[in-house]
Amino acid sequence: MRLRFAPSPTGYVHVGNARTALFNFLHAKKNGGKLILRIEDTDVERSTKEYERGLIEDFKWLGIEWDEGPDTGGDYGPYRQSERLELYTKVAHKLLEEGKAYYCFCTPEELERERKEALSKGLPPKYSGKCRNIPPEEAKRRVESGEKAVIRFKMPEDKDFYYDDIIRGRISFDLSLFGDFVILRSNGLPAYNFAVVVDDHYMEVDFVIRGEDHISNTPKQIKIYEAMGWTPPKFGHLSMVLGPDGSPLSKRHGATSLNQFKGMGYLPEALLNYLAMLGWAPPEDREILSKEELIELFDITKVSKSGAVFDYNKLNWVNRKHIATLDTKEIIKRAEEFLVSEGYFDSLDELDEKTLNWLILAVDSVKTNIVTLKDVPMEIEIFFKYDYSEDAFDELKREGGEKMLSLMKDFFKEIDNISINDIYSFINEAKKQGLKGKMLFHPMRIIFTGRGSGVELDKFLDIMTKADAVKLKKSPLSLKERISEAEKKITE
Repeated sequence: MRLRFAPSPTGYVHVGNARTALFNFLHAKKNGGKLILRIEDTDVERSTKEYERGLIEDFKWLGIEWDEGPDTGGDYGPYRQSERLELYTKVAHKLLEEGKAYYCFCTPEELERERKEALSKGLPPKYSGKCRNIPPEEAKRRVESGEKAVIRFKMPEDKDFYYDDIIRGRISFDLSLFGDFVILRSNGLPAYNFAVVVDDHYMEVDFVIRGEDHISNTPKQIKIYEAMGWTPPKFGHLSMVLGPDGSPLSKRHGATSLNQFKGMGYLPEALLNYLAMLGWAPPEDREILSKEELIELFDITKVSKSGAVFDYNKLNWVNRKHIATLDTKEIIKRAEEFLVSEGYFDSLDELDEKTLNWLILAVDSVKTNIVTLKDVPMEIEIFFKYDYSEDAFDELKREGGEKMLSLMKDFFKEIDNISINDIYSFINEAKKQGLKGKMLFHPMRIIFTGRGSGVELDKFLDIMTKADAVKLKKSPLSLKERISEAEKKITE
């Protein structure tokens, strides 16, 4: 079994295209097949090497691996359409020689007039075929004399044509509505429907899984296969990826490209997991799956025909679940670029053992709050700044927090670096003053953290009393400084 995914290097990888590539990957690996990456770069005005490098990097980041491609090589290359032009010309001329294609000399202006006239009469805007009857010798002479021409395929007009889609079942068409279509442009570049047939045949692709926007292209492609005496592959067409409002997923819904999700701190394995569930459901309602589990469970025949809604909240849930499975040190490693950009350090490799261990404690204490890797620096800010809550201090004042603050100021006034033993001693002293339970620990939380909830107080204090060993570009805000900050706030 040989499958392919064939992106155009004209922009960043949309999650809809990524899902198509993923389903090809899963189907190939599930069945012991090969996956080919082919670059369809014949749109010379929009295709760039930068986009090609970017899409290869993004697909690899997501975890999609291919067996053959422009970066890996293989026996069926070259793997860029721009490097296969001679082959397209050869096949197009074979169709010409066999009378299955012809030169068309119609200008764009003539074609536009034809189109408007057909529409005004309520007819399908197909090409009239008026160049079909030019004698081949005359057409050849005109081309050799320098007259511009495209090559059109003679489309049969079967009214009851059908093919069996591996996802959607039998699909029927009236080919009389199609008209003869261009296979080779006057500049020598192939049209899409022609190039993919030639490529898929010579690369021995026998399964084509792609988006439903290509359903109408399939009859054209099958007829080219038949005209050449080639066996068509099996086709399967995936539903579109939709936004929450039911329209095609676009920038107005939020992030749509792999590049964006990577920059937002999503784990590639989480995004891969989520994309696999857009239009396909694993058995037994399992939702958090590794790539290996997805390969084992995937079944292309179980893919839905209906549009798949991209739910950003569900993606966040999946990402949070995957983050929860990671070792905290691994979370820090993966979040390095975000911690660097927020000024915590210049490089993770520069941190000494004590600083790294402290950072692991800090991140571990907020791990359950982390949705994406980008949240890591934000969540540990609690150890570095006094980000107080107005509601918490209003509550502190109502509960007589001034007494607690006064007691803390007096107890710690001679202590610069408050230790965990100093905290225990203070708690014992506060109990002697009649403070206990919530009346003791809740005001303590607000005074030390500025918040009425969050990191468990005992964890927070344990981490803060070890902060003197930290050597980061940002310095943790000491417990003594926090008491001063609380005093300023409560006296406002």
